[in-house]
Amino acid sequence: MNTDPDARTVLCFGDSNTYGQRAEDVDKGRWPVDIRWTGLLQRLLGDGYAVVEEGLNGRTIELDEQRPGRNGRAYLIPCLESQHPVDILVLGLGFNDLKPQFRLGVPQVAASLNRLLDEVDAAPANWGGRPPRVVLLAPLPIDDTRPGFHEFFRREVAPELIVRSHALAAAVRDLAAERGLGLVDLGSVAKTGDDGIHLSVDSHPAVAAAVAGEIRAG
Repeated sequence: MNTDPDARTVLCFGDSNTYGQRAEDVDKGRWPVDIRWTGLLQRLLGDGYAVVEEGLNGRTIELDEQRPGRNGRAYLIPCLESQHPVDILVLGLGFNDLKPQFRLGVPQVAASLNRLLDEVDAAPANWGGRPPRVVLLAPLPIDDTRPGFHEFFRREVAPELIVRSHALAAAVRDLAAERGLGLVDLGSVAKTGDDGIHLSVDSHPAVAAAVAGEIRAG
């Protein structure tokens, strides 16, 4: 635990790839802190930073599903307040909004993310703060060639979902450029593991290094 009172707070807020979900042996849950990229990020950044891990499997931008608490919009602003002051927000959401049951197109998902970013910009003023600097994570496109992929998605929906996952990554890249935000494109630095959805275990160090580099660059 970082005890430096002057440490800059980095809130990593996202879905299962921020949570550290295993792509192999999925039923075993998340990787230990010394393996998942958020834990490695703390080590790379050092004592001048305090990394807060806030990932959740199935989290969406602003949609509700059967499992409680998956609506990211409902939780992010209170989380920013509870961790105040947050200096840097590493935000990785959007892939779960593409699930077939939600019937949303990529432009709709990108628009939802844009609205959430507007709220992030505005909310801290309500408690006398300033908005955090944002680093967006462009989501990792899925890979249906991985051996465990079809345990999660039916074969008939896979082709369209693959196309949309690549399109969403491009939309997030565009959004980061339009808003002047930091960006780490997971598809350019990482790969999926056996389930074709989550980061491979050997991708976690590369993601941590890319995020640390983007934070330092700001």
